[in-house]
Amino acid sequence: MQFERALVEGRLVRRYQRFFMDAELPDGRIVTAHCPNTGSMKNLLQAGSPVWLMPNDDPKRKLRYTWELLELHGEMIAVNTQRANALVAEALQQHWIAELADYHSLRSEVRYGQENSRIDFLLQQPGLPDCYVEVKNVTLKETDGSGYFPDAVTSRGQKHLRELTLLAQQGYGAVLLFHVAHSGIMTVRAAAHIDPQYAAALISARQAGVRVLCYGSRVSVSGIYCDVVRSFEED
Repeated sequence: MQFERALVEGRLVRRYQRFFMDAELPDGRIVTAHCPNTGSMKNLLQAGSPVWLMPNDDPKRKLRYTWELLELHGEMIAVNTQRANALVAEALQQHWIAELADYHSLRSEVRYGQENSRIDFLLQQPGLPDCYVEVKNVTLKETDGSGYFPDAVTSRGQKHLRELTLLAQQGYGAVLLFHVAHSGIMTVRAAAHIDPQYAAALISARQAGVRVLCYGSRVSVSGIYCDVVRSFEED
């Protein structure tokens, strides 16, 4: 996925009220940008770090910039979590995800389950069971070098695991796909130290047949490409 416009480089000043961040541009101006990341962004918010913003000229938008990328300790992170599903969709359509390459029909945001949920992707192919794919974005890197999900307690994530577990028990394909948006993360783990209920639910889901896949992205100022295999480890 190539960025639709050239990104503007700056330096991180602060992130606040979840959806806002301030950046200092090369000319010294401080601008406020939309922060499209609902997580805590734990271990990412180091003032002075290089950031890249997407400019826009839509008069209906209050903010002229959207925060896309961050560089921290020489590693690139795609902080815009709204990009994750588009990246995975592209990877599925191009059959870059080997484990799901036999599916040729893809639908997004399909209602399913017993808790009024929407699945990120429903994959279908004659002769194969329908496959439900839930995407989660990983940016938290802890001091042990591993990536962790979630970076904050997520009741929504717990609900998705319950739904996937029921699907697996019914014989459908059920996949939890971690999209690793941090170039320094090679291994993903459940963040039991942040959300122990999510970690326990993930163990139960895997035991029921839910498949966990991890794919990372090559992140650059020109674009993001989801095709790099990462590993999942269960404690």
